[in-house]
Amino acid sequence: MAKSKAPADGETVTIKKYANRRLYDTERSCYITLDDLGAMVRDGREFRVVDAKSGEDITHNVLTQIIMDEETRGETLLPVNFLRQLIGLYGDKMQSMVPQYLEASMATFRKNQQDVRAALEGALGANPLAELTRRNLEMFQQAAGAFIPGAGGSKAKDAEIAALKAEVAELKAELARKK
Repeated sequence: MAKSKAPADGETVTIKKYANRRLYDTERSCYITLDDLGAMVRDGREFRVVDAKSGEDITHNVLTQIIMDEETRGETLLPVNFLRQLIGLYGDKMQSMVPQYLEASMATFRKNQQDVRAALEGALGANPLAELTRRNLEMFQQAAGAFIPGAGGSKAKDAEIAALKAEVAELKAELARKK
């Protein structure tokens, strides 16, 4: 099967496309599919696809084919109006500027997406429900301790329980606001 050696960071993997339309990953020494290439893109792996016979770089064509396959599966990402506008730009005097503009727009979109994710993680914490569960368990254990003979319900314990209840209520309210 496939070898599991990982390339150094930043290394570009060469994929050979044969006349029978099969794709060969030269890094792992195995045949792969367009879905595998899509996964490599999502994982941030750099690759280039070359025609096995001529050596011509056909990466653009293969990436376009991956988009077409995704779009025909119902995973539509590109609105019809956008596609019409894009087609309309072919042959336009400004056509040479479009690729740089689209790349800059996508880079900005990705950065904004990462910023939003980071803000949400910061606001909600790594796992707010786990923290809520932990605090509820602590309150339950403290409440159960009040019924154990000799434990004695001191005012300090009562204050601690009240403080924990207030924290739980605050967390619940914060979660409700985030929804």
